[in-house]
Amino acid sequence: MNSDIQALIEGLNEDLANEYAAIITYTYNAAMVSGLSRPILKEFFENEAQDEIKHASYLSEKIAALGGLPVVKPSEVKQATEVREMLENAIQDEEATIKRYMQRIKEAEKAQQYGLKIDLEDMVADESNHKEELQRLLNDPRL
Repeated sequence: MNSDIQALIEGLNEDLANEYAAIITYTYNAAMVSGLSRPILKEFFENEAQDEIKHASYLSEKIAALGGLPVVKPSEVKQATEVREMLENAIQDEEATIKRYMQRIKEAEKAQQYGLKIDLEDMVADESNHKEELQRLLNDPRL
């Protein structure tokens, strides 16, 4: 296996571990969110978890297709108890994900994995939309 593909697999596994953590975090947040915003935020967090499951599934398939072994452990999972903290943590996580995917796009191009590059660009768009929505939710003065 060439070094560009190996580096790409390692990076994708880092991304996969973070997607697992996002799934857990959003599922946890959906269960723990309380207050007047609960009906809206519970559904929002549940939907986000489903999006992250799709990303994790895609990454797992790609890692295997490239000849790698997908990781099975999540990265660190944050457990917030206050709604504002949940949203702030989620924004930070989305920003970190976007940064990682931008790096992975460069690695995919270097490894001549052009389909992966395009798919990662779509995932950056998803994560950017998640971040924007989280920022709008955080603007609620009641939080």
